[in-house]
Amino acid sequence: MDEPFQEGAQASESQLRAVASGPLASRRTERPETIGQLVQGLSALFPPSDAEPWDRTGLSVGDASATLRGVATALDPTVDAICRAQAAGANVLLTHHPAYLEPPAPIGPRASGAKAAGQAVYEAAVRGVALVNYHTALDVSAAAQGMLPGMLSLERTGVLDPLARDARLGYGQVCVPQASDGALTLEELALRCTAVFGRVPRMWGDPDMPVETVATWTGSAGPAADLCIEQGIDVLVCGEVKYHTALDAASAGLALIELGHDVSELPFAAVLAEAAASLGVPRESITCLAQDRNWSNPESRRV
Repeated sequence: MDEPFQEGAQASESQLRAVASGPLASRRTERPETIGQLVQGLSALFPPSDAEPWDRTGLSVGDASATLRGVATALDPTVDAICRAQAAGANVLLTHHPAYLEPPAPIGPRASGAKAAGQAVYEAAVRGVALVNYHTALDVSAAAQGMLPGMLSLERTGVLDPLARDARLGYGQVCVPQASDGALTLEELALRCTAVFGRVPRMWGDPDMPVETVATWTGSAGPAADLCIEQGIDVLVCGEVKYHTALDAASAGLALIELGHDVSELPFAAVLAEAAASLGVPRESITCLAQDRNWSNPESRRV
């Protein structure tokens, strides 16, 4: 296995490396010399044409002709991530989420009254850190298809919501437990999620119910619950789901394991790092930024 990326990426990075390297390894080519060349290579892996029409894909802040010095990857392009990228010697911050969908106004430091997106654009421009993201184009990619199933030791059998152009790609992954798992229960699958992600998920359903089919879906569940019910799937493992959607799904017999939106997508930072490495960016110049401490669960105590 190659040497790990710099900084403290999430603990599951080694699992992700094995998952991500499969469909990406054959893409290795000459080292990209400019930011534009990096974006061109990434757009071949995650075609902007696969993204949702409302989404923002590729380079949103920065000079495509600038020499590429280093890449930092993260889930969110926050001001903190931009500062950490610069400190690590990177002039590209490559993220899953875009800094904005509609251009922010005003753009400026916190004191200017700018909101988070405007602050991020300002800091990126001032610090010379280009912002590049692949959001829904990454969600439907081959790399994404292997991510959660690989981490949870599930066997993929299909795509929950496939793309029209290629049924192997799309949103969500239909899976079955591995034969070695034996009779897997809902509680056992939820405990596996806890062990893998280091966060306690929210579980809807009978803990002792047998699990024969699972759908995994990163981020907001959107139509996933309805699709699972239509396709007769037992359990949906997702990032987040609205309360009434979960209530309706549970009454229809669908069990849910809700990881947390960011928890389900933080692993994309390692997938993006592996994508950059597959394009020839030296691993020593790639920094995978950990963003798993944005919130916490205070311990309950008697008052």
